[in-house]
Amino acid sequence: MKRTLMALTAAFGLAVLATPATAADYGKREFKVVGTWGNLDHWKERESRFWQKDVPDASGGALTANAKPYTELGLSGYEVMRLLKLGVYDAAHSLATYSSQDSPAIEGTDLAGLTQDLGVYREMINSYRGIMKRELDSKFNSHLMMVYAWPSQQLFCNMGSKDQKTVSLAELKGKKIRTYSTTLGDFIEGIGGSAVTIAFAEVVPALQKGVADCGLTGTLPAYNAKWYQVVTHNVRIRLGYANSFLAMNSKSWNSLTPDAQKLLMMQSAKLEDEMWTATAANDQRGMDCNAQGPCDIGDPGGMVAVEPSAEDKASLKGIVENFVVKRWAKRCGTQMCVDEFNETIGKIVGIEAKL
Repeated sequence: MKRTLMALTAAFGLAVLATPATAADYGKREFKVVGTWGNLDHWKERESRFWQKDVPDASGGALTANAKPYTELGLSGYEVMRLLKLGVYDAAHSLATYSSQDSPAIEGTDLAGLTQDLGVYREMINSYRGIMKRELDSKFNSHLMMVYAWPSQQLFCNMGSKDQKTVSLAELKGKKIRTYSTTLGDFIEGIGGSAVTIAFAEVVPALQKGVADCGLTGTLPAYNAKWYQVVTHNVRIRLGYANSFLAMNSKSWNSLTPDAQKLLMMQSAKLEDEMWTATAANDQRGMDCNAQGPCDIGDPGGMVAVEPSAEDKASLKGIVENFVVKRWAKRCGTQMCVDEFNETIGKIVGIEAKL
């Protein structure tokens, strides 16, 4: 009888430990969240759903959010992490390059032209994740929850006529090219172009008016924003994947129960995998839709698709080493920063940063 009681007691204890957390275990919270661009599918199909459905459903309605994208809040994106640090928001989705002024180390995750392959890019990000986590904590008082990519950043140019079937990097010398980050600007200067910083929403009129000859953005965002109406060619050199991260203000994070923290990290991991899968599909969809199709989301844009020649690929490596990485190393400014890059990303892509 004694042994039976002991066995039942032990079994009851294990059952208690295995009991799923309830809404009460998560604590009642409504997060104030800023997402990315409301007109792009990462927000429309995944970021918004995460905060408005996935997290509330998983927590039994205990954890909810008032989540809005940059575009609805009238933000450019560059100021988001500073606002998160101040506690204006509980959580934010932000591009790594938007934080480069405060943390050049984070910029090291998305230097222009490091790889032409999304799988390699994810390997790079994973190798650098600990550094990103430290930088977000120390520079922005925030906790890293996930990292994800956008479709590859490529060149979209108005060459005057679609009868021209090839475009070399040498032909872009002297062109005014829209950029949104320092590292993309370094690449543009490396090919002899002139970098022009223009907000995403203002690119189409800028291209129409000749303020810019070319623009840099992701393949699917370019299609969704109808860049095909004002450019003739898509030069398919991958200049990065514009990684974004989701971070939560440390004060907000530390105020959560352990169960709430665990749930958010589990849901973030699921969303992160979904984001990378969607990015791969959207990268190809964007290229197809901008050109001759097939396009399952609208009419093909009719751009002339230009794959980089062997000569341009060789030129790209030199530009990345002598302009992009060299200038970033100077901005980063410390031997530790350079060493951390070389031991992670640099080792994967075979490029060494030097002060």
